[in-house]
Amino acid sequence: MTPDVHGRDLRYFVAVAEELHFTRAAERLYVSQPALSKQIRALERQLGVDLFRRDPQGVTLTPAGEALLPHARRVLDAWARGAAAVEEARAAQRSTLVVGMSTSPGRGGLLPAIRSRFTAAHPEATVRLRQISWDDPSAGLADGDTDVAFVWLPLRQQERYGWTVVAEEPRLIALPESHPLAARPEVAFADIADEPFLALPRSAGRLRDYWLALDARAAAPRIGAEIASTEETYEALVAGLGICLVATGNAPLITLGGVVTRPVTGLSPSQYALAWRKEEGRRALVRGYAEACRLVTGRG
Repeated sequence: MTPDVHGRDLRYFVAVAEELHFTRAAERLYVSQPALSKQIRALERQLGVDLFRRDPQGVTLTPAGEALLPHARRVLDAWARGAAAVEEARAAQRSTLVVGMSTSPGRGGLLPAIRSRFTAAHPEATVRLRQISWDDPSAGLADGDTDVAFVWLPLRQQERYGWTVVAEEPRLIALPESHPLAARPEVAFADIADEPFLALPRSAGRLRDYWLALDARAAAPRIGAEIASTEETYEALVAGLGICLVATGNAPLITLGGVVTRPVTGLSPSQYALAWRKEEGRRALVRGYAEACRLVTGRG
């Protein structure tokens, strides 16, 4: 069986092979000569062969050492190139900001305005947008797929995150235009509490509860269907599978043919926020994007 040899052992071996002098090799490696000699002896025992001849006239390579030297150099060179590639990738990652969202922020060109301010302050940065399914209410923050994300509050494990509120918007009720309540200019929540509701996936946790308005109900809601995207919401509404609450800023996404929204009384407004993991809050690009967001929204 081929023994596992550490890269340090190969570096030590190559240094001695090139210097043919343990003291000079030790100085080159910034280690003590006894420590270097001990490590080379350990490598020779591991390989089961002498790599150097040691005699009063000096140090020379054995045939085994001569055979190993070009391969050791190639391994070290490959590792150096690999380490450089990793560093390059790490640097690129640090200069890239991944922005997550479940639905487009819209809201009067909010996203382009934030991006414009951010890139003006950080011209070296690359901004990548990532669309995340409604199954993940953190829009990629929870598992590290995104660096910052536009999310709806409340978040699951909210203590993990920092955020700045982008908008506070009334919750509307979306329903088929053929629904009897569609003729009203506004609807009291008590009048729709018994209607079948469209619900976010169970994995959305607290956010599912929020958009079902559990805090305003005396009894458990009737679930007509689960929805995980804007398209699914629209199709379920048109099919008459249920009604749903929607933020004012998102109403244009689903008020296409056959669907209307109406103001709802008796509910608190929704909060849309830009969030980030607290441990990333000191990262320059995260701070910069949050600051650009505050400036654009006037919440700085």
